[in-house]
Amino acid sequence: MNFDFDTPINRRGTGCIKYDRRSELDPFWVADMDFASASPILEALHQRVGHGIFGYAQPHDGLNEAVTDYLRVRRTTNVPLDQIIHLGGLVPALSLAVRAYCKPGEAVMTCTPVYPPFIGTHHDAHATLITVDHVLLDGQWTFDWDAMERAVTSNTKVFLLCNPQNPLGRVFSAKEIIQLAEFCESHDLILVSDEIHCDLIFDETNTPHFSALSLPEGLAQRSITLLSPSKTWNIAGLGYAFAVIPNDTVRRRFTAARGHTLSEINALSYYAAEAAYRHCEPWRKELITYLTDNRDSLVEFIKNRCPDLIVRPGEATYLAWIDARTMGVENPAQHFEKKAGLFLSDGAYFGWPGWFRFNFGCPRVRMLEGLEKIAAVL
Repeated sequence: MNFDFDTPINRRGTGCIKYDRRSELDPFWVADMDFASASPILEALHQRVGHGIFGYAQPHDGLNEAVTDYLRVRRTTNVPLDQIIHLGGLVPALSLAVRAYCKPGEAVMTCTPVYPPFIGTHHDAHATLITVDHVLLDGQWTFDWDAMERAVTSNTKVFLLCNPQNPLGRVFSAKEIIQLAEFCESHDLILVSDEIHCDLIFDETNTPHFSALSLPEGLAQRSITLLSPSKTWNIAGLGYAFAVIPNDTVRRRFTAARGHTLSEINALSYYAAEAAYRHCEPWRKELITYLTDNRDSLVEFIKNRCPDLIVRPGEATYLAWIDARTMGVENPAQHFEKKAGLFLSDGAYFGWPGWFRFNFGCPRVRMLEGLEKIAAVL
């Protein structure tokens, strides 16, 4: 079966933040893709819309079955329904976790560079933030365990993990995730593992995803695993995610902190999620092939045409993390905006000034147009 990832689709004027927030710029920033969602998702939405009534919604049996089947097949774990909490998105879930386990003045810990909400949600709990840089060892991004031991305090209550890592594109090994869980256990931290990109791994044989769901029983009891079909099947705007929390006490505290602060999950998102998990694996596999070729083309282009930039091939996601520190400009993303009309993600928002993130989840011809603009500036 062949799917069309090559034909550009005009998204301007559709109310999407990627194209319409700064409509005068050429956008390669926010993490959604320029591909139409798979046809089973569109068909499910059409069918639900055809019913004509959109009252308050709850997870229906088909959605619950699709989610538990997905967890069993793709994440190789059997999860009882009572351990699953349905949510309207993962960023609210990060905030909720911080508010649930941190009192004002206590601390949240994470490793940078990282998706910006990771270094902002502590404000929601009036907590403090501890960050430790990831380090490059033997050509691979990993944790700086010694620095983490030096940075953690008795006041630290939560560790926020991004795996696969955004923006580094790293898929952490089982050994690394278990060691991190042991670190959390030794310092009495709740491990919150955002795994939203876990179905966007380029080579699952060489870099398999090790989920927090697969942690040994004792370590798993202090974990919260956050998942969603939104990035993989490009349905982020529909707002659906879920948390898996094995420990009853941890789960009840998470749920209690929700209060009345989270909006209802919309009636369409449940059906889109069900269709994605049930029927869209062939589409996902071809997407991975296409994104792999995009990644390889991007890395080769920058190597050959952009001597002032450094990029390492990511193992997952459709996001390239690019080192522009040798350019000698204070803000590379802003520089490319002024000189080439590009909208890129500024590394400072991820905790690392001098870098930028480039979204290659788009038709190849469009990706190359953006890269040509970068090369022309250099």
